[in-house]
Amino acid sequence: MCGRFTITAPIEDIMIQYYVDKNTNINYKPIYNAAPMQYVPAIVQGKDGNRLGELRWGLVPNWAKDSKIGSKMINARAETIMEKPSFNRLLSSRRCVIPSDGFYEWQQRNGSKQPYRITLKGESLFSFAGLYDIWADAEGNKLSTCTIITTEPNSLMAEIHNRMPVILRREDQSEWLDRGNTDVSSLLRLLLPYEADKMRAYPVSSAVGNVRNNYAELLNEISH
Repeated sequence: MCGRFTITAPIEDIMIQYYVDKNTNINYKPIYNAAPMQYVPAIVQGKDGNRLGELRWGLVPNWAKDSKIGSKMINARAETIMEKPSFNRLLSSRRCVIPSDGFYEWQQRNGSKQPYRITLKGESLFSFAGLYDIWADAEGNKLSTCTIITTEPNSLMAEIHNRMPVILRREDQSEWLDRGNTDVSSLLRLLLPYEADKMRAYPVSSAVGNVRNNYAELLNEISH
C-alpha cells in the first residue's frame, strides 16, 4: 500500500513540471508526512490546461451514502482496478497526478517495524498515478477526493513491502492526464512498478508513524 508520503518541493517547481501556468489558489506548504484524510496537492487537466489544486486523500465515490468511506479507499490496486465499481469508471474519465518527492513504508523486522523513505535517486519530483471523484452531501456541499494506485513491488521495494505506489514515468505523465484519452487498455499499461535501479530507500525515525508529526527532520536518514 501507500499510506504516507512527502511533497516538499517549491510550488514553482511543481508548476513548471506539470505545465501549470495559471495562478493557483491553494495555500501550499511543504508536507513532510502526508497521511490519509488530509488534503494533498494534485494535478488534473482542465479545459485550459493542467490545474494544480487540492484533493482529500481517501476516495469517496460520487454514489457513496457517507463520506466516511474515504478512510478505507486510500489506495486502488492496479491489478483489480477494472473490477471495482468505485474505481473502474474513473480510469477513463477522472485521473489525476499526485506530486511527491518521497514516500514511507514500514519493513517488518523481528516483531518490530522499521520505516523507510523511498525516493528517486537525486530526490527529484515524481508523479503518483491517482484517480479522483467529487461527492456531494444532502445539502449539495461538494467534497473532492483521490486515491493513489498501487502495484506489485520492484526488487528494491520487495525487501521492504509487498506493494508500492505507481510512479509514472516522466514521459507518461501527459498521457495519464489527457482528458481526451479514454483508451483503458493503454492506460492500464502505464500502471507498472517503477525501475528499481532509479530509486533508493533509507531508514528514517519511527516518529514518522505519528500523523501529527510533520517537520523536515523526518526526512533524515538514521543508522540502524
